[in-house]
Amino acid sequence: MHMDPLLPRLVAAFFVVVVVAVGLRRWGTPSLVVYLLAGLVLGPEGLRVLEDREMLGRIGEFGVLFLLFFVGMEMSLPRLQASWKVALGGTLLQIGASVGLTFALGALLGWPLGRSVLLGFVLSLSSTAVVLRLLADRKETDTPVGQDVIGILLAQDLAIVPMLMVVTFLSGVQPRGGQLLVQAVVGAAALGAVLSLKRRPEPLRRLIDRLGADPELRLFGALFFCLGISLITAASGLSMASGAFLAGLLLSVVGRTEWAHHALDGFRVLLLATFFAAIGTLLDLDFLRAHAGSVALLTLVAFVTNTAVNALTLRWLGRRWSRAIRGGAYLSQIGELSFVLAAVGLTSGLIGEFAHRMTVSVIASTLVLSTVWIALARPIERRLEAIEAAAPPGGR
Repeated sequence: MHMDPLLPRLVAAFFVVVVVAVGLRRWGTPSLVVYLLAGLVLGPEGLRVLEDREMLGRIGEFGVLFLLFFVGMEMSLPRLQASWKVALGGTLLQIGASVGLTFALGALLGWPLGRSVLLGFVLSLSSTAVVLRLLADRKETDTPVGQDVIGILLAQDLAIVPMLMVVTFLSGVQPRGGQLLVQAVVGAAALGAVLSLKRRPEPLRRLIDRLGADPELRLFGALFFCLGISLITAASGLSMASGAFLAGLLLSVVGRTEWAHHALDGFRVLLLATFFAAIGTLLDLDFLRAHAGSVALLTLVAFVTNTAVNALTLRWLGRRWSRAIRGGAYLSQIGELSFVLAAVGLTSGLIGEFAHRMTVSVIASTLVLSTVWIALARPIERRLEAIEAAAPPGGR
């Protein structure tokens, strides 16, 4: 019987993922880091099992859609309202400080404005997937530090939508007046839908409950809901990612996220794994060896900058230094959504191939080394805790 040549590649890919996962999970390595390293092993720099980067990239784009769909479903409006000062203040200060840093660096190096803003956005986003996994593994999700960190992560995830719009504008794609009107109408309709469903969620709930009674309808209904809204936003000139995020947010508002979680979780895992594996295939070991010093320096700068900015923000908001340092360490890495921004920057011409490779290398390095950085910050946190325990009460 004829054997499809794709079958050995699939078996090899799944085997490598399992082996890498078994080898790294004992160290508490998050799943997305496993997928990224598996992609490096399977790619052109390794076993050459995955070599069609264009195909992987296109499949991975759907992984990004489902990532943002699930991020939207995890968005808790009541939680954001309860911790809006930390979430909003922390995120705005983080973005402002990151953009200010890259703008100053860009002024020295002669970068155009668009590149400075893009790289500032890339630097400012932490990894929701990595941090939530670390908080859960260490049973800190419901601690004061965990709540501060989760609030900032939610606000950062929310910020990705305007970031994509700003990057598109800075790339020189000037929408026509009619397109701006369509985008404004779609944006207003999205806001109206969120507010309307918050007041009257019953009609959509009844429809979802009817679809949820049939497993097949649940699957196709969830796919249609996510991809259909993505199609609407894409047709209006906005990004597909913003539509996927909006779809997830609408389900969160009506309280029916479990419906989509049960139907699409397998799709999310597979496509998200493909996305990070595709990123892993983009890692060029020759490039890393040739520019190891620059990658290491920029990785250290990213860790120090994100830790310092988030810690100072939390301290400014009234947290004790030990709590602020711990929160800053958790938020120190550059997140998965920054890969999306970097790809948009490459396709729009804001950054070139060299800058994209460097950016991807630094993001991947911070993700892989994030647990190490948090461990390095732990002695500083303990020292501060001892000082605070001996001092008169007054902080939080």
